Amino acid sequence: MADKKNVHPDCFGILDTVFPKGEEGMRTSPEVCFSCLFKTDCLKQAMNSRDGLKILEENIDRAYESGIISFIERWSKKKLIHRKIKRETDVLDDAIQ
Repeated sequence: MADKKNVHPDCFGILDTVFPKGEEGMRTSPEVCFSCLFKTDCLKQAMNSRDGLKILEENIDRAYESGIISFIERWSKKKLIHRKIKRETDVLDDAIQ
């Protein structure tokens, strides 16, 4: 039987639940997440999901457009994100087969 301390809640890692967009388009964690024992791991998992990686990619594009990062830095970071997305897709494909 699983240890109750290590059982994740149903919302664990679900991006739109643990890091939803607010009224002004900014993402923030809900108050209820702050008291959760799994909040850090949960948010990491959500941001490493395909949707979370797309958000990171959008942030990189905004940083480039505003001049915060260079073209090469943007290219490098986006390449890393695309590799992670491909890796996640490959894992899902293997699980389906």
